[in-house]
Amino acid sequence: MIDQTSPEAIENKRTHWHSRRGMLELDVLLVPFAQEAFPGLSREDKDRYLALLDREDPDLFTWFMEHKIPEDPELAKIVAMVQEHARQR
Repeated sequence: MIDQTSPEAIENKRTHWHSRRGMLELDVLLVPFAQEAFPGLSREDKDRYLALLDREDPDLFTWFMEHKIPEDPELAKIVAMVQEHARQR
């Protein structure tokens, strides 16, 4: 059984909460990713995802609806991972 008070469990819960954006189009991508994929990511990819969550919703919407790709290659990588996770669900 996983200790729900461990730093990792707390980070996972916090990330799940921050993935809820209040915009349906983003929530259907980010919340499942946070629940299903985030716990198994490498530390580098977790950091990329957390950096992504710091961005504004209009930027996220533009990237996830494939209107633009983030200029930052690190953000572009995690956006692609979230999109791929959504396609495989």
